[in-house]
Amino acid sequence: MAIPDWLRSRRTERDDSRHDAALWTKCPSCAEVLYRPDLSANLFVCTRCQHHFRMSAFDRIAMLIDGDFTEIGSNVLPSDPLTWVDKKAYPVKLATDREKSGMTEAVLCGLGSIGGHSVALGVMDFYFRGGTMGSVVGERLTLMLEAALQKRRPAIIVTASGGARMEEGMLALMQMAKISSAVARLSEARIPFLTVLTDPTTGGVSASFAFQADIIVAERKAMIGFAGRRVIEQTIRQKLPDQFQTAEFLWRRGISIALSIATNSRRFSFACCRI
Repeated sequence: MAIPDWLRSRRTERDDSRHDAALWTKCPSCAEVLYRPDLSANLFVCTRCQHHFRMSAFDRIAMLIDGDFTEIGSNVLPSDPLTWVDKKAYPVKLATDREKSGMTEAVLCGLGSIGGHSVALGVMDFYFRGGTMGSVVGERLTLMLEAALQKRRPAIIVTASGGARMEEGMLALMQMAKISSAVARLSEARIPFLTVLTDPTTGGVSASFAFQADIIVAERKAMIGFAGRRVIEQTIRQKLPDQFQTAEFLWRRGISIALSIATNSRRFSFACCRI
């Protein structure tokens, strides 16, 4: 399959100067003012403090995939199963996120290669509904894992999620079991499964497939946990440590994750996990 237009454009148009209003951005960690084209060239890692900026699924796939990328599940689109309405109707929220992010859902899945190794890859996007996991996210990831099983390719999921999507209720929570079942089938077939935890990885995603991988890599200082900090503090009535729920905090306390902490380490993260 020919390389998708969005992937080609991100390879050939690294200069973000076409967005005049966004030539500069401030690092949320060290407050350094950064030139966006330079930040993009450095794989969205701050050149001063090594803070890892959140990335869109498009940019992350363009950074990782060697050449062609065959999308999986792009025809699976969200509906409104519960006719959810609060301040805005659910379809209105989805339409707004589609316009802002260019995504049709909070995950982009497909087949490609990394460093010459064929893989099945799913990348979640926090800029679409906070990366929340609804029925379409679950279906796309499951289709990707099933393709990895059929083609006997290692599977990789890059997580970025606020958890299960409240607008889909129990249907969203069911995706935890659905994806976990697909992961179990990969394990039975002895096909490697890797996850890369980025900021944030929380809720139902962290409670299921994010920590079910054979190899787990976390970007530096990524927030990883289940319940939010404020919820925990209000429940146990204690002040939590400043670095609570960061990748480094979990690693120091025995959670089996590999930390990627070097400059441009987003590419290095996958290099150290090659099959």
